[in-house]
Amino acid sequence: MTGKVDVLLGLQWGDEGKGKVVDVLTPKYDVIARFQGGPNAGHTLEFEGKKYVLRSIPSGIFCGEKVNIIGNGVVLAPDLFMDEAKDLEKSGYDLKDRLHISKKAHLIMPTHRVLDAAIEASKGKNKVGTTGKGIGPTYSDKIARTGLRVGDILENFPEKYAEHKARHEKTLKAMGYTDYDITEVEKHWMEGIEYLRQFHLVDSEHEVNKTLKAGKSVLCEGAQGTMLDVDFGSYPFVTSSNTICAGACTGLGLGPNKIGEVYGIMKAYCTRVGAGPFPTELFDETGKKMRDIGHEYGAVTGRERRCGWIDLVALRYSIMVNGVTQLIMMKSDVLDTFKTIKACVAYKVNGVETPDFPYNIEQGIEPVYQELPGWQTDMTKFTSEEQFPEAFKNYIKFLEEQLETPITIISIGPDREQTIVRK
Repeated sequence: MTGKVDVLLGLQWGDEGKGKVVDVLTPKYDVIARFQGGPNAGHTLEFEGKKYVLRSIPSGIFCGEKVNIIGNGVVLAPDLFMDEAKDLEKSGYDLKDRLHISKKAHLIMPTHRVLDAAIEASKGKNKVGTTGKGIGPTYSDKIARTGLRVGDILENFPEKYAEHKARHEKTLKAMGYTDYDITEVEKHWMEGIEYLRQFHLVDSEHEVNKTLKAGKSVLCEGAQGTMLDVDFGSYPFVTSSNTICAGACTGLGLGPNKIGEVYGIMKAYCTRVGAGPFPTELFDETGKKMRDIGHEYGAVTGRERRCGWIDLVALRYSIMVNGVTQLIMMKSDVLDTFKTIKACVAYKVNGVETPDFPYNIEQGIEPVYQELPGWQTDMTKFTSEEQFPEAFKNYIKFLEEQLETPITIISIGPDREQTIVRK
């Protein structure tokens, strides 16, 4: 009997803690597959006293002999991938046999990063706040049918690379953006290409489907969050890929009928990195306190994350477009000391209250809050849900009723062990 894939993705503006949960869930699965995004996503994992930040490599890489796949929906920077993989190899993790890379994944070229900087600079005050990793221009080339893919490194690659580089340089010249030097970056990038050749370069759509046909289990790992989806997020302040569950189908070559459980990850509050609207953002001491306790700084860029109360309007929307079957709540411990907890249950859009997420949240949005008593208890050492204080149990119940979806896993700290699976 053909198996199903389970999908794990973020429901907010990214940074929800997906890496940790993939690591916790990996023992249940045979294969972990990343389906979209690029090295602009940092998945942070902590265990056995060590901290790891993964950017392109799936978070299941730390578990035994599990196969990890970088799917066709991912954009890959060979140089950054090489640096990331070599760091893991130094820590004792052998990747060559267990990490498979789709030949259909698109390559991020050095000139893509220059284009990223040039495009962002041209926007003046309307900057999106990209990570500058060349993600957007690479996806633009993909959609324009002018991209360079991993499979291209297997035949006549120097000629293909030169052709693509020349086209980018022509565009940059037309933009008047000529003050750049990629000599050293390009040299390192080419070393990354040679390193890439040492891995299993595969037709990942065949591999994933054959895995399912053999009755084995697959966990699909998403990057960023639903509110950064290029179609359904807070456009134009979004990433350049489909971060929602449907992205697992296009990013790995899966039919919709192959999807099983959809794990939606959220924080007990809300954060956002970079520019863009954020209805529940706090500009006061409460927001600063959340950031300090939660160590809310970007895993890739180190930028301060903007913090705010949980947004149930956006979460209901995310659950709907993803078909979420189970919720996973992260960083519950960050709210341990708060006397009062707030949750946004509706928006006032130009004075009219609505429970629905609107087309545009850039202006005229006022969050409608419901207040709940805080639990004011240190939960970081707890090992079962029976130990949860009554106020926290009430917060969980309130969220489940509002979101009409069960919360099955709760994280109370960054370590692998600080994870409670509810009965």
